[in-house]
Amino acid sequence: NAEVRRTAPVEVVSCWNCKSFSISWDYAFPYVCRAIGFKSKRLPSEEVLFTSKIACRSFEAKNKK
Repeated sequence: NAEVRRTAPVEVVSCWNCKSFSISWDYAFPYVCRAIGFKSKRLPSEEVLFTSKIACRSFEAKNKK
């Protein structure tokens, strides 16, 4: 009996719309999350999802002008 486990869909967070996201001059690690405090090769929200299996909880929307 193969049991199929279904998980709830993960909310996708866009770093491009987050206050804490920035771009660094470090070619090897171009993306920065100031809220969590790390640099990575891929978008920080993708890194968080990959390593923890949950969506980023530090997202804070940028103020619209």
